[in-house]
Amino acid sequence: MNASANPLLQTWDTPYGLPPFDQIRTEHFGPALDAAMASHAAEVAALVSSSEPPTFANTIVTLDQSGADFQKVTGVFFNLTGCLTDEALQAVERDYSPKVAAHVTRLLLDPALFARVDAVLAARHRSGLTPVQVRLTEKIHLDFVLAGARLAPLAKARVAEIVEALSQKCTAFAQAVLADEEETYVLIEDTAGLAGLAPDLVDAAAAAAMAHGHGGKWAVTVGRPFVEPFLTQSTRRDLRKQVYEAFTARGELHQDRDTKPLIKEILELRAELAKLQGYATYADYALVNRMAKTPESVAGLLDRVWAPAVARAAEEAKLLTALAKESDGIDSLEAWDWLHYADRVRVRDYQLDETEIKPYFSLDAMVAAMFWSAGRLFGVDFIPIEGVPLYHPDVKLYEVRRKSDDGLQGVFLADNFARTGKHSGAWMSNYREQSAGVVPIVSNHNNFTKSKPGEPVLISFDDASTLFHEFGHGLHGLMSQVAYQGLSGTNVLRDFVELPSQLFEHWAMVPELLEKFARHHATGQPIPAALVEKIRKTRTFNMGWETVQYLGPALLDMKLHALTDLKAFEAGKFEQDECRRLGVPTAVGLRHRLPHFQHLFTGDSYAAGYYVYLWAEVLEADVFAAFEEKGNPFDPELAARLLKHVYAAGNSVDPGEAFRAFRGRNPEIGALLKKRGLGV
Repeated sequence: MNASANPLLQTWDTPYGLPPFDQIRTEHFGPALDAAMASHAAEVAALVSSSEPPTFANTIVTLDQSGADFQKVTGVFFNLTGCLTDEALQAVERDYSPKVAAHVTRLLLDPALFARVDAVLAARHRSGLTPVQVRLTEKIHLDFVLAGARLAPLAKARVAEIVEALSQKCTAFAQAVLADEEETYVLIEDTAGLAGLAPDLVDAAAAAAMAHGHGGKWAVTVGRPFVEPFLTQSTRRDLRKQVYEAFTARGELHQDRDTKPLIKEILELRAELAKLQGYATYADYALVNRMAKTPESVAGLLDRVWAPAVARAAEEAKLLTALAKESDGIDSLEAWDWLHYADRVRVRDYQLDETEIKPYFSLDAMVAAMFWSAGRLFGVDFIPIEGVPLYHPDVKLYEVRRKSDDGLQGVFLADNFARTGKHSGAWMSNYREQSAGVVPIVSNHNNFTKSKPGEPVLISFDDASTLFHEFGHGLHGLMSQVAYQGLSGTNVLRDFVELPSQLFEHWAMVPELLEKFARHHATGQPIPAALVEKIRKTRTFNMGWETVQYLGPALLDMKLHALTDLKAFEAGKFEQDECRRLGVPTAVGLRHRLPHFQHLFTGDSYAAGYYVYLWAEVLEADVFAAFEEKGNPFDPELAARLLKHVYAAGNSVDPGEAFRAFRGRNPEIGALLKKRGLGV
């Protein structure tokens, strides 16, 4: 394909430098990726062949700024494979994901390039570099080392093979899970199967059935935003069981795409990679560039919370079982029963019904609320922009402008609804990262269910928390104020990256925000103070279940990546054995079973790293405690420090130092245990 006819390879003369979405076609990606990788390789080759002695300016900065076309094209490609894919694009993804991984690995294993980086590192303390420049140099150098730059040639060659193979297998895992999610549903034939369901869920089930060719019936698809409300509301135990079993079997529903063999292959490759690098296990290798540093540090945190969480879940199970037996004659509580009876206990003991809450939480109002909170904290406005071509009609575009000077701080895309071709879950991504003189383009992705035309989308309070969580990530990218791209935004250590996101969830419960935005969609009346107090009182209700559901997969993750002998490994048996050893209550189960555990097996970001949510929760609970101590969630002095040391700083300072700069001390676990109601 002629480069001049490929919109991905042209200068993007578009508003804000957005990708020309209306011109991009699937057939453009292969040639564009080939050309972008070639131009990136040529840039690096020119750097390597330079006769100038290596310096921070001509080596580290050049590397940080290199590959602009490569980043543009891959940014569009991997965003669309996540949120608007189809069979044709998936074929390109299977072909090019390993090629992209191999390209990056080749650069990182280039001995001449590493020699230049190594020379700058060796001179970093005597060459007049600023602390931020030293940090960028150390980060880039560590990237090379962890990629294998110090290995012998044969070992480097094997590392390159492993990286390419891992990319192939992780792509296959992601596509298999997506196929299960899109093809699987439980069909409800008559109105008796709708017992207990709220009208909005009935409407969503009717729309899902229509989409699958069953007009006049109802279908429950297996995405979490649909499954959890169904398990909560449905009084049909037989259907709850069907839905739960289909939901938890994602990744192993079809023999021809069962992910369990892929899991073994991925783990074997990771273990070999760690061994080549001189580490006993992949967990040891992965934690080198994390705050935790060692598996022992992770175990110390997880073990401290696990025992009280299991004990709390056992107390909750007794309460739910008593109600199940008394009301429905159920002697043994099962995993498909828990959410249903937990909700009934919540109604009975706290007089709080989810259907009473949702009318006050329209999606549009909560989006406005999160923008308002960001404005109060960080002095920015989100201005909706119409008429710019985007990749789907559901996506909304916003300018992010500073109140102080009306300058453009960033560009934000909100993609909030589930659809065919979109992976499940919720996430933040970039189309362009911030650096000196470069405005970031950040996107948030959620999977809320659309309402009927003309009706508001009503969400649960948990959904609102998810919305605020992803927006916290978004703000981390948008508010970045760092000179170098490699240190900007969310390019931080993995166990720090969840701090800004989990922290921002707290503002969803701020009384001033609720009074202003949590208004009944039909009457406009603000949410009653008594109802807010009920929500607040129930924040630690069912926390044993929630904590065990999360910690179980985190413990399995660390155990998996500490394995050194995988010859007899079988994912299903391992999961069963570990759940038995840990004492995971069968009525609680796991938030993520291994066959669909996308955090671990669609890439390496969270491999030996699912613990990071709890690690970050220690930090964020302690940070928000500072606002509580002030008695003002929008305290200007604290907000300014939060912006400076957390949201704007990126990776320009050590995360431990950033926390101490804000809090004045090291983090303490007490705020987390209080938040989860697990005692001290």
